[in-house]
Amino acid sequence: MPLNSYVCCMHTAINVRGRLLSLDKPIVMGILNLTPDSFFDGGKFDTESHAIAQAEKMLSEGASIIDIGAQSTRPGSERLSQEVELNRLIGPLHSIAKQFPQAIISVDTFYSKVAEEAVQHGAAIVNDVSAGSIDSLMFAAVAKLNVPYILMHMQGEPPTMQKNPVYEDIMGELILFFSQKINELHALGVNDIILDPGFGFGKTLEHNYTILRNINQLALFELPILAGMSRKKMIQRIALTDAVGSLNGTTAANMVALMNGAKILRVHDVKEAVEVVAVWEACCGLRA
Repeated sequence: MPLNSYVCCMHTAINVRGRLLSLDKPIVMGILNLTPDSFFDGGKFDTESHAIAQAEKMLSEGASIIDIGAQSTRPGSERLSQEVELNRLIGPLHSIAKQFPQAIISVDTFYSKVAEEAVQHGAAIVNDVSAGSIDSLMFAAVAKLNVPYILMHMQGEPPTMQKNPVYEDIMGELILFFSQKINELHALGVNDIILDPGFGFGKTLEHNYTILRNINQLALFELPILAGMSRKKMIQRIALTDAVGSLNGTTAANMVALMNGAKILRVHDVKEAVEVVAVWEACCGLRA
């Protein structure tokens, strides 16, 4: 797969509370799940001290963003109330923001109330897997909060999304979906938008790899693209392994995503993803 000079040299940035986060080169977003039931690291960071220690580790390894979530959205997961999510989220988020004031924190939620309270306690980006479809107030809330928004595509909802996902033309449908949602956000004054095609969210194995091969088609929106494939089934099934054994496959998929224009890698394993970015930079002539 040839490296595309446009992909290598595309320049962009997002405004994070008055601070420009450059995406001239790809960056890494570290996943911090506060949940007991996430598919890979459930229960590992469900105490405040463990969450703070993991945030510190990821930042030291080169994470540009820490994405904190308090509700599992793995296939088959049950939806929690916003009250339960807030109770699990706010304490650790506040402590991490206080201890690492320069860190950029993203909150992974589909509830507008959770987004609002998280931003009050130090979050600076909202990452919504539902693209406003679960909580109709989310877009207005993001506009009011004036923070960047990660707009993700998902067919269905987590409890049932993997039962029988069907598309006639998955890339065409993704482009239409993003076009409509971006117009809605722009109408409300939201301009700092990151696109996430939603690997594993209402997609078969074939759908996921079709997106990975063609993710550069989303460059037409001239918005940053996030790739979140870390240790997912799309890796496990190809590598004939489980979540624990899927780091090597994740690394390979991340490189393909960067070669095709992704600007943010959302991962469990920050050090390894930072190394992928370094190798990509060298391939593009951006590193001595």
